[in-house]
Amino acid sequence: MGISIAICETECGSALCRERKGRMLKVFVKNPTEYGDAAEYEMYLPRETAVAAFDDGDDFIKRNRIRIDSGTIYLDRLKDPADRAVLERITERVYTGWVDLSRTKDDVAAALISSSGPEHRQTEWETITLEETNEICSRCPISWDKGRGCIGSFGPDNSMLPVIASKYGCGITASVPDGAVNGRMYTKDDATVLLKEIPILRGALEKEGKLAVKRYAGTTDRLEAVASISVREGCGFFFF
Repeated sequence: MGISIAICETECGSALCRERKGRMLKVFVKNPTEYGDAAEYEMYLPRETAVAAFDDGDDFIKRNRIRIDSGTIYLDRLKDPADRAVLERITERVYTGWVDLSRTKDDVAAALISSSGPEHRQTEWETITLEETNEICSRCPISWDKGRGCIGSFGPDNSMLPVIASKYGCGITASVPDGAVNGRMYTKDDATVLLKEIPILRGALEKEGKLAVKRYAGTTDRLEAVASISVREGCGFFFF
């Protein structure tokens, strides 16, 4: 397995994704029906059941442009509003568990957000396309991994770089494997120390030989990039 490096991007004032990531759209809950119209749901039924609801099933299929291989009919995808109305009478709502915060009162939305974990929230950032994400990351000032974003590779979990770092007194770099396992959050002060370790590491790799330079020079560059942003932006960083 590998270890990755990431910065706490929402702590960075320069992050182009910050506003979108801070704008909560939905929260996943166990009891969505308690939130009335704010609770999202789907309505669907088997193809044969839907077709049987109409005198001319073939015409229903044609006017709604339903594919031959579609075994399930989703009501919100039907072209004909009258057909949707017919099927709504025989279709039960299947709740997704998501609550649309824009359709709740402010105090309810705040309570839902505060009581949920990050994995149970959907932000505006998560609704944009991959192409949009890549475009934004490519021009973001904290996109430290060559314009590809603010997460990059440290290397395999058996990397010898921490061992070399320990040998030469570079404590922050040496701590990476344990930090990844324990979920340690590194601070701006840690980044200041890490920046002082970078020239020591580069010299150490030269002493360890060409193979060490080839394997770990890139990782050392990435550590320097992350530490520089952490110091400049005052944000944390971590390994996972």
